[in-house]
Amino acid sequence: MLAGGTAGYMLIERWSLLDAFYMTVITVSTVGYRELHELSPAGRLFTVLLIVAGVGTAFYTITLLASLVVDGSLMARFDERRRNRMLDELKDHFILCGHGRIGSIIAAEFRREGIRYVVIDRDEERVHDLIERGELAVAADASREEVLTRVGIERARGLIAAVGTDAENVYTILTARGLRPDLYIIGRAETEDGVRKLGRAGANRVLSPYQIGAVQMAQTALRPAVVDFVQLATSSDNLELAMEQIKLAERTELAGRSLLDANLRQRFGVIVVGIQRADGKMQFNPPADAVLKAGDQLVVLGPPESLKELEVAAAG
Repeated sequence: MLAGGTAGYMLIERWSLLDAFYMTVITVSTVGYRELHELSPAGRLFTVLLIVAGVGTAFYTITLLASLVVDGSLMARFDERRRNRMLDELKDHFILCGHGRIGSIIAAEFRREGIRYVVIDRDEERVHDLIERGELAVAADASREEVLTRVGIERARGLIAAVGTDAENVYTILTARGLRPDLYIIGRAETEDGVRKLGRAGANRVLSPYQIGAVQMAQTALRPAVVDFVQLATSSDNLELAMEQIKLAERTELAGRSLLDANLRQRFGVIVVGIQRADGKMQFNPPADAVLKAGDQLVVLGPPESLKELEVAAAG
């Protein structure tokens, strides 16, 4: 409107750029100041058209904004932009593919632990419910490259493939492995054949909920005290005792020292249950002369605050 009005006055009345722009502004805004120069009949007609167009445009804009606010579209757009910005800033998070019976339990555990994650699920209603609860979720096919890129797979800590079928999980893992060869991937398998296929697809760990559940029930029947202890140590709700894995960084002063020299029990009040070496081998109940090396994962048991102190020392 401003550009057209300015050009119109310059062409019709032969005014300067500043005069034409000033006249257009006071006309469109309906301020009503006096005319800068005497208008010709063509100029008066152009001014009338400019006033009608300006007022009409203003009313249309106000009506459009009001309708967007009333039906919620404007807020929905703001929420969508906010979620996209959060996805762009997300890092060191888990990508949870599937929010069914297994996925919802995983998400609940992540929330209790304070772990950042984003959910990918095909069910739009399920995703809508998650968004309403303030969680990050995307309604899409997790096996598509553009979807995994959108949820920040290049910045992710790991991916959990827990969608409905083994075939979907295989495709998801293949896509994720192609995008991030170094990504830590966990796959959920329904069958024994699925366990093998998900492993060949590139999953670092493949778990079968039915097999785990059956083993857990058998162990509970045979060794209930042991099962109770493990659940107590690994539960995020326990405030007195916790089991955690802590990685030794390159610059930590603990690297190159034996368990006896590191004196972890006296310094931090924790018990070293095992050491997973950098090559993946697990050493259970390590002896006092076991040497700690950079890249090792310490499986330790102790109070949560002591574990945090050890984690800081292990990071250097």
